[in-house]
Amino acid sequence: MAHLDIIGTGNMAQAISGIAAKGGSTVELFGRADAGKPVTGDIVVLAVPHPAVADILAERADQLAGKVVVDITNPLDFETFDSLVVPSDSSAAAGIAAALPRSRVLKAFNTNFAATLAAGSVGELPATVLVAGDDADAKSLLAGVVTAGGLRAADAGSLERARELEAIGFLQLTLAANEKISWTGGFAVVD
Repeated sequence: MAHLDIIGTGNMAQAISGIAAKGGSTVELFGRADAGKPVTGDIVVLAVPHPAVADILAERADQLAGKVVVDITNPLDFETFDSLVVPSDSSAAAGIAAALPRSRVLKAFNTNFAATLAAGSVGELPATVLVAGDDADAKSLLAGVVTAGGLRAADAGSLERARELEAIGFLQLTLAANEKISWTGGFAVVD
């Protein structure tokens, strides 16, 4: 399969790591203590809060050249928890793509909770990872990792669709934070 480097060690990083490992991919997690350690994976997952992304890009832009970079962030205003911090006609993923013109940037996992990724389901329905990006080979590579790990992957379109994925992620997070849905629930895709 593939080799994934996951920058972050929290719940989402652990869940994505478990999916990748279950499917036969190798995974390395990068925490704060690994700031100087180079990333070498085919796929690099940014499993950190959105405010941490700018520093990671500043430190690792050269290392990320040529890599598939997966943005899982939801660019929330963490002070008010009531809005996104990117313009309505853009996305966090678009900002990352602009900062990394030599990388193949994807938006994925931001509409999933860690618990549903780990369980492989949303209630009685299989968990689906929505993937947006402009590079078909990069999307296929990530989809292969996801499906080999036992989940479904759905092509959500071009990277321009990241803004809608971020809006869905924002809605889902605010529903859970306000106890309207559980952190083990969320949205599911039915075909």
